[in-house]
Amino acid sequence: MKEIADLTKAVKPCETLLVVDAMTGQEAVHVAEAFHAAVPVTGLVLTKIDGDARGGAALSISAVTGLPVKFLGTGEKTDALEPFHPDRLASRILGMGDVLTLIERAQETYDEKSAAKMAEKLKKNSFTLEDMLEQMEAVQKMGPISSLVEMIPGLGGMAKQAQASVDRGDLKRVQAIIRSMTPDERRDPHGILTGSRRRRIAQGSGTRLQDVNQLVKQFTELQKMMKQMSGGKFGPRGMAGLMGRAKGGM
Repeated sequence: MKEIADLTKAVKPCETLLVVDAMTGQEAVHVAEAFHAAVPVTGLVLTKIDGDARGGAALSISAVTGLPVKFLGTGEKTDALEPFHPDRLASRILGMGDVLTLIERAQETYDEKSAAKMAEKLKKNSFTLEDMLEQMEAVQKMGPISSLVEMIPGLGGMAKQAQASVDRGDLKRVQAIIRSMTPDERRDPHGILTGSRRRRIAQGSGTRLQDVNQLVKQFTELQKMMKQMSGGKFGPRGMAGLMGRAKGGM
């Protein structure tokens, strides 16, 4: 503490941000109080918001110390830092999602040309396994799957289930299967994926034949969903049915 106080006097920083681990709960409040008493802290950075704590400590720290939370850490790297918006965090804590942050992350990942190209594919119902692989890679760049699912209103309860699926290696397995296919197989899996081709893909990706068959089945379901969306027939019942099938598949 003395070294930090001496450094502050020597450098005279315009901003002094204290990084607090949200997983420590009320202990984070005591840490913030101690540092604030020793040096003129101007704001807080709350990390591990993607964990089970869900940011409740942010409310306590700000109330006790009077310091504003300026950034949230939602991952392990510096690109996982995001500006703090109290209304958005409150929405996440209440399980109501955070659509605005989700949109901002998507805009950082997708350029306008790619988005227009994908929109056209969805409109024409020409979505392929190649596109699916591309989208999976893009989604992974947006952050931990659990934090993304939590941002979708009504799906917050599936966040742990989605992250568990990633931890089991389900996502990597699907990617390995698609990468083991030829370009023609990715574009038309229903037409040319014979039994022998499926066995070759399973062998090449280090997976089982059942895994390949399951992926093709799930892709068929996805294509049906895309067709409903492009026809404007995808309402709340359709979404509920899709989530039910997703739970069953997992």
